[in-house]
Amino acid sequence: MTQTSQRVRPVGQLLRHWRERRRLSQLELALQAEISTRHLSFVETGRSTPSREMVIRLAEQLAVPLRERNQLLMAAGYAPVYTENSLESPALSVVREAVRQVLVGYEPYPAVVLDRGWNVVDANASIAVLAEGVDPRLLAPPMNVLRASLHPDGMAPRIVNLAQWREHLLERLRRQVAMTGDEELTALHEEVLDYPCPQRAEPEPAGGGAIAVPLRLRHGDRELSFISTVTTFGTPMDVTVAEMTIESFLPADAATVDFLRSVH
Repeated sequence: MTQTSQRVRPVGQLLRHWRERRRLSQLELALQAEISTRHLSFVETGRSTPSREMVIRLAEQLAVPLRERNQLLMAAGYAPVYTENSLESPALSVVREAVRQVLVGYEPYPAVVLDRGWNVVDANASIAVLAEGVDPRLLAPPMNVLRASLHPDGMAPRIVNLAQWREHLLERLRRQVAMTGDEELTALHEEVLDYPCPQRAEPEPAGGGAIAVPLRLRHGDRELSFISTVTTFGTPMDVTVAEMTIESFLPADAATVDFLRSVH
């Protein structure tokens, strides 16, 4: 028996794990999925084998990510339903073109495409403004934006509001870990959490009319200010597409607008 097969858990145990992660009772999940509590209990304890349609229905109600839905299906003895193609594959040519149009459309403002692990899949030319001064080792593929942003050899020394921006990124990562249960993301959170954060970089007080946490970045003798937006595909059926996000950095003040337009 291989190490991989030893780690496979019955589908009932996996479904119970996701239900408990979502803090739902059997009754609550059964009502949402429109099945009896008795049926759900039998599935979770292994007394009943769920159909493929039942696995998908429960996974949808539990907001299980597509990658983990495939794992549930395989644990129940079914083939994966959701494809996982490389962005460079012919199957995702339409997606690839759409992503490229979005990136170009954001110029002269920085924008980057990330996978689930916060690794860079693609970016527009304006991302160079953010990456200036970052140690080349942190820029080597696969470039991880959390490491590049918060590592002391990365953007961190240039981030004026480092503590505030760091907490913003860590909170996003914590929510992602809670949603997916991904062990690699958990390890990434522990790694980034261990990066030093100088005491001089105090979080800014809440309020004051702010509409979003800004990224305030030193660039030469000026300070640039950005707010970030995250774009996802609405109804993906492919794992790669479902896990892909496009993060753009829009200018938060007129001075940043003027500078980015001047260097474009």
